[in-house]
Amino acid sequence: MKLSRQFTVFGSAIFCVVIFSLYLMLDRGHLDYPKSPRREGSFPQGQLSMLQEKIDHLERLLAENNEIISNIRDSVINLSESVEDGPKNSQGNFSQGAGSHPLPSQQLSLPIDPEDCLFASQSGSQNSDVQMLDVYSLIPFDNPDGGVWKQGFDITYKSYEWDTEPLQVFVVPHSHNDPGWLKTFDDYFRDKTQYIFNNMVVKLKEDSRRKFMWSEISYLSKWWDVIDTQKKDAVKSLLENGQFEIVTGGWVMPDEAGPHYFALIDQLIEGHQWLEKNLGVKPQSGWSIDPFGHSPTMAYLLKRAGFSHMLIQRVHYAVKKHFALHKTLEFFWRQNWDMGSVTDIFCHMMPFYSYDIPHTCGPDPKICCQFDFKRLPGGRVGCPWGIPPETIYLGNVQNRAQMLLDQYRKKSKLFRTKVVLAPLGDDFRYSERTEWDQQFKNYQLLFDYMNSQPQLNVKIQFGTLSDYFDALDKADKNSGKSSQSVFPVLSGDFFTYADRDDHYWSGYFTSRPFYKRMDRVMESHLRTAEILYYFALRKAQKYKISKFLSSSHYTALSEARRNLGLFQHHDAITGTAKDWVVVDYGTRLFHSLMNLKKIIGDSALLLILKDKHTYDSYSSNNFLEMDLEQKSQDSLPQKNIIRLSAEPRYLVIYNPSEQDQNSVVSVYVSSPTVQVSSATGIPVEIQVSAVWDTADAISQTAYEEMMNKEDGKHHVVKLEFSWYGTSNKKDKSGAYLFLPDREARLYGYTTLPFVRVMRGRIYSEVTSFFDHITHRVRLYNIQGVEGQSVEISNIVDIRKEYNREIAMRISSDINSQNRFYTDLNGYQIQPRVTMSKLPLQANVYPMTTMAYIQDAEHRLTLLSAQSLGVSSLKSGQIEVIMDRRLMQDDNRGLGQGVHDNKITANLFRILLEKRSVTNLEEEKKSVSYPSLLSHITSSFLNHPVFPMIEKVSSPTPQLLGEFSPLMSSLPCDIHLVNLRTIQSKVGHGHSDEAAFILHRKGFDCQFPSRDTGLLCSTTQGKILVQKLFNKFTVESLTPSSLSLMHSPPDARNISEINLSPMEISTFRIRLR
Repeated sequence: MKLSRQFTVFGSAIFCVVIFSLYLMLDRGHLDYPKSPRREGSFPQGQLSMLQEKIDHLERLLAENNEIISNIRDSVINLSESVEDGPKNSQGNFSQGAGSHPLPSQQLSLPIDPEDCLFASQSGSQNSDVQMLDVYSLIPFDNPDGGVWKQGFDITYKSYEWDTEPLQVFVVPHSHNDPGWLKTFDDYFRDKTQYIFNNMVVKLKEDSRRKFMWSEISYLSKWWDVIDTQKKDAVKSLLENGQFEIVTGGWVMPDEAGPHYFALIDQLIEGHQWLEKNLGVKPQSGWSIDPFGHSPTMAYLLKRAGFSHMLIQRVHYAVKKHFALHKTLEFFWRQNWDMGSVTDIFCHMMPFYSYDIPHTCGPDPKICCQFDFKRLPGGRVGCPWGIPPETIYLGNVQNRAQMLLDQYRKKSKLFRTKVVLAPLGDDFRYSERTEWDQQFKNYQLLFDYMNSQPQLNVKIQFGTLSDYFDALDKADKNSGKSSQSVFPVLSGDFFTYADRDDHYWSGYFTSRPFYKRMDRVMESHLRTAEILYYFALRKAQKYKISKFLSSSHYTALSEARRNLGLFQHHDAITGTAKDWVVVDYGTRLFHSLMNLKKIIGDSALLLILKDKHTYDSYSSNNFLEMDLEQKSQDSLPQKNIIRLSAEPRYLVIYNPSEQDQNSVVSVYVSSPTVQVSSATGIPVEIQVSAVWDTADAISQTAYEEMMNKEDGKHHVVKLEFSWYGTSNKKDKSGAYLFLPDREARLYGYTTLPFVRVMRGRIYSEVTSFFDHITHRVRLYNIQGVEGQSVEISNIVDIRKEYNREIAMRISSDINSQNRFYTDLNGYQIQPRVTMSKLPLQANVYPMTTMAYIQDAEHRLTLLSAQSLGVSSLKSGQIEVIMDRRLMQDDNRGLGQGVHDNKITANLFRILLEKRSVTNLEEEKKSVSYPSLLSHITSSFLNHPVFPMIEKVSSPTPQLLGEFSPLMSSLPCDIHLVNLRTIQSKVGHGHSDEAAFILHRKGFDCQFPSRDTGLLCSTTQGKILVQKLFNKFTVESLTPSSLSLMHSPPDARNISEINLSPMEISTFRIRLR
């Protein structure tokens, strides 16, 4: 995490460029690079201690000398083997051509604490009662007709079953409000949502027995901004007396397949911070009824945020049936990797087809629909089963109550206690006052009757989700079992979702991939802006830089958080909204991306200025501009060209990683005659390459320039493209569903593709031009992490295709059989089994950042810079679907196909690693981990370095050689998720605290630790707080829950951070 600069000089033209490299870092004590040598005795205390650290470091290096020599000896053996084996196992890491390496050699072996390897070798949910991988192998997936509950079975009961303990029923009114789907967020608010809130305030007040709950804070905050104090007070009193409950309380109800955990956490914090400031409430129950499949990552994040219970709904119908038969619909959800029970969170799975009223009172939708009183005759919606509801009155209340109670009793037979949850709601319900009256008055008559008949043995009322969970906990405690809960423990995930037949929702893993990529770019910009802004804010406060302090940056940052949060909604990042709604999301992301670039540029400038007080004169005209420029919400970013002149130019590079890294930095310049030197004037080797305007025309105005580091290694795998068509049956693929006609057909072409080969000492690449894809493979000849894997870039254009999906398939001789591994939300790895008893589309899973296959000797990983659908349909293969163009609706409510395709950039890396597996039984475990190299590769793929170009200005400001906020690299396995400035308690501004969020990654040690290009070590998850920051003092650092909602009762300043493997923790930090 560091800003730095360099100069370039060529003949009479002087051109400045900055590169971030170990080369500069080796002298990180001298941040201002003085022109004259320092006088003795003038070292500040901080630099003395750093000098001492360097001496200690040298001593450690000496101690490792023997190991390095043995490494070199092994490498020579490897080299000789690779000559015999051919290029596949090329290990040529030590062939140092004369003068080609401006960097000193680094240590070759990665120092990993042996204790840090124990976690991956020991973990695996040996202690859960239900493991989803086993459930899938047990279920026949035969889909017989189950009678009134079509996907289930007949439920029977004996009337005396409730004689000793009455049935307790909680009817839970709710309204599901999509922040964008068939209408935009703003249009839904205008037409529907504002009226739901307005009516709630009036209607709940009419009867204190009425209840209501809400989850999407994006809508609540929009309404809050336009209402008067009277309404605000009414909401607060409804919350206080338990009539109104906020569930989950995130900015949206996020998708759980596409989003990265960075964004999932961020939208949770945004919602919880809003609630804390405006309502003072802390949600305790999770409510996720509409995302299309469920991830254990979400369960983990809720647990870390302080939640005790959660609810999910969209799970494969065969899994629901299996769970209903075994009464495992309620369980403690435990992470696959948890060796204890620290991650357990109680989870309720809704048993039937949908969250609407026909599918929530019991197994028979024909009957349940008659108790959705919005569907009374004369209204706009009726019951598709043909029997309408009846208004309840004295003459029919007995008959109707018994009919409804029969459904509640049947539903309760699927669970282990006598407490029943009956949600009462649907999409955008309760927007009209009449519906409030219809539902609440008719149900209250039914309740009053049931509660007055002791022989019915039922206690029924309106409730909120937490009312239900409280009663359930009580029933569990009173169950007679001593300390053990009646509920089982489950581990695993709930992908891929099917709601009926062979209708698997694996299409949305890829739909609208242009915006899935834009989402990831937005995340890397937001994280960078957050971190640099907080550091710059502390400097601005110290030096009283009023222009920075009075800027609108914090407002723009908040808006960016909210726009990214909105996009995590389960109809946004999923690509399942109407065309114009997609444009609305895209426009919001694009607008915030522009603002974030300004924040990054201004913050970087303030941090790297020698004289902070000159900030005012340079910040007004965007002194630092981003290297990449995007012209519109639906176009690909283009590189800016640096126009060279006789005057020197700065170019600042920001490394967003928390580790030192050797990295290739590429910029476009207007002349090939350019030379680069570091901030201290030492020349740095570069590669100047042509920039091509078209496949075979060289740009006359731009050249690509790259930094040379060390030699790399590469392996060859077979890569090909293929097409999927759509089913010729009635049901066809659409935004949600993937219904292919058959296995993929290889991509064919009538004219031979144009192939362009470029060679260079830093990188070489081959670009192939097909009709629908510009496919580039690039190899980096450097010793950094970039040199360890192959970069794949595909520019995909299927705008003229009809009902086709394009895939990239990687084939190898790895004997992976039917097992492969995909990540969940960039947080954890879920093992997968390709099953022949399932259709092709069921074997496609979400990939957020990586997927891999392996055998006893090798692992092949596909790392991705965007979320897409992935499969491994044959041994040794990984296939990823890159784009889909579908001409019809798939009958899930969207009412259109997917034909707004854009020219889309997909970015990947392929990493082949040697493995050393001693115990093949380990391969069957329910848990797996990436290597450290894979983690760090994924990190720089998703958080690339930021080059910033200086706009020509006079006079040229004096900049520091580098600004490095961290004292040294964080341990290899610790990732700084965010450093997020916290809002002030009053007004719209910020406080002087930030949320410091860290993640300690679980990693597999069964890979070579030599020559990985990693410049860090591991420390068993320990970090000394006083050794964290270089230019700042930590005033306070206190532990917090993940989303800042709770502080531990004994929260106090800590001097050492201790993280367990896989742990994500938030701290409140104040720097000065």
